[in-house]
Amino acid sequence: MLVLSLCLPLLACQRGTAYGVKAIQTLQEQQYSLAFRNNDPTIYYVVAAIKVLAAQGKVDELAMKWLGSRVITFEKDATALENLAVPKDKTFIIGVDVNSFPFVYSSNGTLWGFDIELAIAVTDLLGWTLKEQVIEKEKVYDELASGNIDCAWGGIALNEKEVARGDYARYGPYVDNQIVIAARDSSLSVSLKGKTLAMPSTVEALNALNSDARLASRLGNVIRLVGGTMECFNYLYAGKCDAILTDSTAILYYNCH
Repeated sequence: MLVLSLCLPLLACQRGTAYGVKAIQTLQEQQYSLAFRNNDPTIYYVVAAIKVLAAQGKVDELAMKWLGSRVITFEKDATALENLAVPKDKTFIIGVDVNSFPFVYSSNGTLWGFDIELAIAVTDLLGWTLKEQVIEKEKVYDELASGNIDCAWGGIALNEKEVARGDYARYGPYVDNQIVIAARDSSLSVSLKGKTLAMPSTVEALNALNSDARLASRLGNVIRLVGGTMECFNYLYAGKCDAILTDSTAILYYNCH
């Protein structure tokens, strides 16, 4: 199963939109970004490396592989590293949210996804060693301030109040994401009354559901799944639910694999 889960993205978007999963209601809009400690020079090297990789086509390659579209918006600059000193050896620790498929997810203890692959490419370019640390996305500031991580990077929508206060340095956003209700039957957009909804058992998913009080009251049954996004899609494909609560970026992945 692990081998299969890691190989699926390598197939790129060969199935087209056969499954036809569509967003029928948007609950929340968000943007994914990277966050670094203030005054930490690490940000300059990481940003420069990303710009170089974007110029070389690596970012677009990974976007097509994981999302089926060039929707990632990192700046391109092939010369970005030339004005920086040669980077010293470093173990670069990124804090990731494992509930952000397809940017980061865990399969039998192995982390994978768009952001993991891009982070690997960045550290390879800089000659650093990559280490992933699972964090709660609500605790970005605490994780950075304590030195537990060097960068929050992995499907993370930063707290806009923390950004406005300057609690940390932000790079991005690099992709838009929406938390949505999705289904294979687009006619459900008219009414979800009495229908069964499957959703991840995360605080973020529950908050998104509760953001529309009328939606929760119309639904007939809500199933919270510990398996997250992948289990939700499995339920939808198997006909165990009528709709799912998921990310728009996850729909891009499943509609092209």
